[in-house]
Amino acid sequence: MSAHVITSLTLGGFDHLSPHARQCVFWEMDPTALHNARGFCDQEFEKEAWLSMVMLEWGSCGQVAVRDGVPLGSALYAPPRSIPRSQLFPTSPVSSDAVLLTSLRVEPVAADDGLASDLIAAVVTDLVRRGVRALEAFGIRHDSLEPANDSPTATAALECSPRTCMIDAEFLEDHGFEVVAPHHRYPRLRLELNRDHEWKVDVEEALDRLLKAASIEMVEMSELTRV
Repeated sequence: MSAHVITSLTLGGFDHLSPHARQCVFWEMDPTALHNARGFCDQEFEKEAWLSMVMLEWGSCGQVAVRDGVPLGSALYAPPRSIPRSQLFPTSPVSSDAVLLTSLRVEPVAADDGLASDLIAAVVTDLVRRGVRALEAFGIRHDSLEPANDSPTATAALECSPRTCMIDAEFLEDHGFEVVAPHHRYPRLRLELNRDHEWKVDVEEALDRLLKAASIEMVEMSELTRV
């Protein structure tokens, strides 16, 4: 089986998102508007429209992982002004110098591949290159929630709720995020995108350049031996 590939989400890459990610508008629509439009709202259309708007105004707002053309996971992020639900938490608002990481989803088939960590690393690399100072997220403390209903529904994989559409706070803390607005259920966490991250990106870019240079040199030497 081939390894997964992570790339930045593009305007033409909507199909690289999983079915849930294509239909989930937990972050992208005002909850009141979504409730009032229930049954009449094409959520997949609304999600694609939102992604297109953000990408045209701000640039790529996601990292997507695929293997052999099959979506494995995604991470979405954007300026908080573009995210209606970002104003509605008890730990709002997001800091003015930060981009908000909204969702991090990995499909069950790739759950044990370390993909979630790879997606976070791809987000950080993208934002450091774009000069963003910090990445924030509203985490969720699952131990503060009511027990989940163990009776699955036919559409369970597509259903949205804080439990399914928010990022585990402990996972964020394990990846360097620090709580900046405590809450028993919805803490806001922050990851400083400092020079340490820039150094790592510089090293990666230098290695890429060395590999490309070595590849070109090998091609040139091969051509000379044919003369």
